[in-house]
Amino acid sequence: MLEKKDISLEKVVLIGVVTREQDEDMSKEYLDELEFLTYTAGGEVVKRFTQKLDMPNPKTFIGTGKMNDVQEYVKEHEVGTVIFDDELSPAQERNISKILNCKILDRTNLILDIFAQRAQTSYARTQVELAQCQYLLPRLKGMWTHLERQKGGIGMRGPGETEIETDRRIVRDKIALLKEKIKTIDKQMAVQRGNRGKMVRVALVGYTNVGKSTLMNVISKSQVFAENKLFATLDTTVRKVVIGNLPFLVSDTVGFIRKLPTQLVESFKSTLDEVREADLLLHVVDISHSNFEEHIDSVNQILDEIESKDKPTIMVFNKIDAYEPEPYDEEDLVVERTKANYSIDEWKQTWMSTIGDNALFISALNKDNLDEFRKRVYKEVRDIHVTRFPYNHFLYPDVEDIE
Repeated sequence: MLEKKDISLEKVVLIGVVTREQDEDMSKEYLDELEFLTYTAGGEVVKRFTQKLDMPNPKTFIGTGKMNDVQEYVKEHEVGTVIFDDELSPAQERNISKILNCKILDRTNLILDIFAQRAQTSYARTQVELAQCQYLLPRLKGMWTHLERQKGGIGMRGPGETEIETDRRIVRDKIALLKEKIKTIDKQMAVQRGNRGKMVRVALVGYTNVGKSTLMNVISKSQVFAENKLFATLDTTVRKVVIGNLPFLVSDTVGFIRKLPTQLVESFKSTLDEVREADLLLHVVDISHSNFEEHIDSVNQILDEIESKDKPTIMVFNKIDAYEPEPYDEEDLVVERTKANYSIDEWKQTWMSTIGDNALFISALNKDNLDEFRKRVYKEVRDIHVTRFPYNHFLYPDVEDIE
């Protein structure tokens, strides 16, 4: 995925498995995502290893023969980090570390590390530290002995670096303190939300890197940090937006991802209060991504976990400028036509047709179809506002009168 070699990036090897639940295509897709996560964390993937297994090896995750191949490659190419696509048990992590004699991470640890890099506010840092401590607690025994000579780098940020010599009691005490700190900040934020009055609240939700922050910048005319990396946004940003003469609040939240660590879902549930308390969700989808349907399912699953799946929702299919269907020869009787060959118009005739006018197709970057987007959001916000304040309906024009 990386076109240019960067000598400042850590050399990383990725390891995934092909199982009955996860076929080769899905495994490749997960490893592609893991490579993007690795790049976001500051690593360069130099090799991938995959193995077909009925179930992962309980001792070393992959089989002995494949582990020997990895060991030879790591030693020959002086690779410092090996990352597994699934969460490793503490025992697996210790066993693999002894064999490979390098830094061993799993997807959970990698995502936690990216969050540690990206956390800007005290609140976000506290949430990430809590998640890291909860991940670290069962892994304390012998976890760091092979890393005594190493400092810094992927997976070594946050409490991992400062808590190496501590015992379980101290980490448990720290977890309790962090939870209390989060409770205190939660109360302060609840007061802030209460002070916003009865304005309609709209929350941007979606998979990571789908363009939520770019869309936020366009509609609120503000400068929210946005870049083409995973989890560019951790701290919830709230902006006041006015369409027509109707003011409402829009919040940009942390992006979701498949196999999101349970520790992060738990510790970031308070951040997701903005989603829980929203009157309207704008579910932003990167339609140019080959697996956007799976991304939608992942987001819906997390929305269900935080009891927000049944809220009024507009599906915003973003990045139409980057969408390119795979070419298909109609005269080829061997190759079957699939969804990958659909044009956007053909997609609109699929399950998307059941969404009706709650499906919008835009490019936030190129500002394509943003007038339609603004009018649709205005209509929904106006309906919610008029329901809440029926005597104010004459103050706000119908959507047809919005310029």
